[in-house]
Amino acid sequence: MKKTTIKVHQPKSFNNRRQFLKLGGLAVAGTGLLMACSNDDDQNMMPPPEGGIFDLGEGDLGVLNYAYALEQLEADFYTKVVNSFYANITDEERQVLTDLYYHEVNHRDFFNAAISAAVEGNTDLMLPTLEFDYGDLDFSNRAQVLGTAKVLEDTGVAAYNGAGRLISNPDYLLIAGKIVSVEARHASAIRTLINPNSADFAGDDVVTVDTGLDAALDPSDILAAVSATGFIKTEFTANNLP
Repeated sequence: MKKTTIKVHQPKSFNNRRQFLKLGGLAVAGTGLLMACSNDDDQNMMPPPEGGIFDLGEGDLGVLNYAYALEQLEADFYTKVVNSFYANITDEERQVLTDLYYHEVNHRDFFNAAISAAVEGNTDLMLPTLEFDYGDLDFSNRAQVLGTAKVLEDTGVAAYNGAGRLISNPDYLLIAGKIVSVEARHASAIRTLINPNSADFAGDDVVTVDTGLDAALDPSDILAAVSATGFIKTEFTANNLP
């Protein structure tokens, strides 16, 4: 078992994509109540962390905390993007990035409420609010912003795909499937902004030609990649996830 530590303008196409993203946001609307009220007796609760370093835990709770970490990162990133849009941003790009911001903030808050309900308010079992530092990332630079968004969205898709097999509660699995479909829409939209009128929205680097399936990676691989960015400054471990 691996130990992972984080120290962590074309009007018609514009309107179509905007509607596309709005439909993506609806994919997870109304699921918070289902998740928060699910009574799963096998939550795999872990004891409070020792030494002040939080561990994500195991089983369904571990996966929920894992997803919460990724959604916190995406929400924080897009918050900074929309608070300081890069120069000469098009109306289409502004709308897409704004839609992604709202989606990711909803995802983050959704997991916060769901995990809080699952652990019955025991915050020792819940991933804390993370701190982030983007170093030399220039939020006024279009290429850097969209390039980082591409990495984050592709990573999010692979993360949810890889974590599905670790979920035992079918209600949680259903919700994860809804969220990953939204993340895939995000990834496609960002790739299209970077390289319009191309096949990059479902590029061979993420969708396997032979199977037609998107990438799926274990939590340890995802967290190692996220750790390498240096974006997450709050230290935590994932000792009980593959």
